[in-house]
Amino acid sequence: MSSAEPQRVLKPANGTGDHHHTTAVKPRTTAAPAKPSARTQPGRVLKTSNSTATSGPGVIPAAKPSTEKDVKEQAETKEPTIARQKWSLEDFDIGRPLGKGKFGNVYLAREKSTKYVVALKVLFKSQLQKAGVEHQLRREVEIQSHLRHPNILRMFGYFHDKTRVYLILEYAPKGELYKELTKNSRFDEQRAVVYIHQLTSALLYCHSKKVIHRDIKPENLLLGNNGELKIADFGWSVHAPSSKRTTLCGTLDYLPPEMIAGSLHDEKVDLWSLGVLCYEFLVGKPPFEAASHEETYRRITKVDLHFPSYVSESARSLISMLLKRDPKMRISLDKVLEHPWIKDNLNSGTS
Repeated sequence: MSSAEPQRVLKPANGTGDHHHTTAVKPRTTAAPAKPSARTQPGRVLKTSNSTATSGPGVIPAAKPSTEKDVKEQAETKEPTIARQKWSLEDFDIGRPLGKGKFGNVYLAREKSTKYVVALKVLFKSQLQKAGVEHQLRREVEIQSHLRHPNILRMFGYFHDKTRVYLILEYAPKGELYKELTKNSRFDEQRAVVYIHQLTSALLYCHSKKVIHRDIKPENLLLGNNGELKIADFGWSVHAPSSKRTTLCGTLDYLPPEMIAGSLHDEKVDLWSLGVLCYEFLVGKPPFEAASHEETYRRITKVDLHFPSYVSESARSLISMLLKRDPKMRISLDKVLEHPWIKDNLNSGTS
């Protein structure tokens, strides 16, 4: 973990440590909207450096709404260096809601002094405390705020008031990848390759920083101004220098066999998830989807993998090399980038 001391944005509740020992099949819904107070306690901000601004769960009545024109203009300017070390709600014009989540909402917003457009994620302390996830939020903030990669959503800073925590995030104008996948049913191989290449690059970077994501899935990926993939949710991530863990977390269809078995796991869980995601991009549904949780578990444990006829042999090869029951047998991320399915499709897309 970075040596920077994380802002204590919430009062510690009754637990420390990772106590999510059940599967987290995370709902895609909704907290009740509420009007944030302008009397905020500024938290220490983590300095900005090189990106644009997010979408995700959120709710605030509009002040001076930020416009799509601002976003377009911003795409052609460098992210400003913000000297201020503290933030409050009064520093932002609040625009339209971008989405709703389990613990709060996300809004389009504009920082007043620079006119820089961001996404403001508003989380309700009472709901975080009720779910016992304050430590998880602290971990997410500490990890995401220190990552710098073009395919990872930036977290510029955070602050809080009596009832809410506010995360200042990069705005991803093209929204959720999950919605794009749903709209298209499935992606053609060239488009899938572009996304898998970008995601592999981002995961290589995370692993080089000893960060394991543990919850790669379409719902946690956004699309930037140029349609590039952005990893957006680090709620289940861990920074684990010695890194072997037993916590069962993530999303059911994406859980690897070692997590289901309760065995120790490491960064190779992300390789499994990459294989599941690659399959879902090409087929439109995860490979081990079944009518019940028990059957899904069974299919994952046995690696009961079947491909529709339209999936190419080269794509099958890469997916099969990622979806190995034994984590040590999974193809490495650097080898993924060298796989013929990736290289041939990238070359044909740029030629």
